[in-house]
Amino acid sequence: DTATGSGTDPARPDTGEPLGGAGSDSDSDLGLSKFDCSAVEMTEEMEGEELEQEFESAADRVRDLIQTASRDQLLYLYARFKQVKVGKCNTPKPGFFDFEGQRKWLAWKQLGDMDAEQAMREYITCVNVLDPEGTTKERRGAERRTGFGGGGNDKGRTLLHWACDRGHKELVSLLLQHKADINSQDNEGQTALHYASACEFADIVELLLNAGADPFIKDMEGSLPEEVTESSTISSLLRQYTAPKG
Repeated sequence: DTATGSGTDPARPDTGEPLGGAGSDSDSDLGLSKFDCSAVEMTEEMEGEELEQEFESAADRVRDLIQTASRDQLLYLYARFKQVKVGKCNTPKPGFFDFEGQRKWLAWKQLGDMDAEQAMREYITCVNVLDPEGTTKERRGAERRTGFGGGGNDKGRTLLHWACDRGHKELVSLLLQHKADINSQDNEGQTALHYASACEFADIVELLLNAGADPFIKDMEGSLPEEVTESSTISSLLRQYTAPKG
């Protein structure tokens, strides 16, 4: 993908339509001054791997916004996506009659030396503005399934809960070897098996079950581990341990 390409990046999947505009360097002519997410206060200060994961998640959500977002909004996202993936604009200005290429090139070039972290933050914020229901559903879903809506270890979570939530199988195995309480419940009544099931780590679910995790423990909402997962593989695995014998 280039500044003049068809736009197969997550910020602008190819719809077969030009972005429009005229061959001018003026912000107002190109419509770039009509939309700016930078004034929106960001809800979270993420860093490192967490920020990168949130950025990739936001990029996936953009694919569903093509029909509703304006061209200026898509340009805003395109520029920041390129800044993250490539860095400072490093391509020549497109030809006079390449209107779409010029708009995309100028949107990217105007970011100058903006660092990747800032570009990711603005990209994420913009997507959340355009798709507030999407981010709310994601957060509520995670909180409902695992109780991991934020905070530290002040909600009765053990290190085993954390390892299962993050998918660290080696750490889970090590903790079990050192006799960690496999059926410990957090303040929401959820066990490590609830966490691994909700986060869809089938290998960890199997590890826990083989180590003696109780699949019949219910959380405070009355849900079994089998009832907090959307994975058919994990559901099938759990049913092997909960189905009546004989």
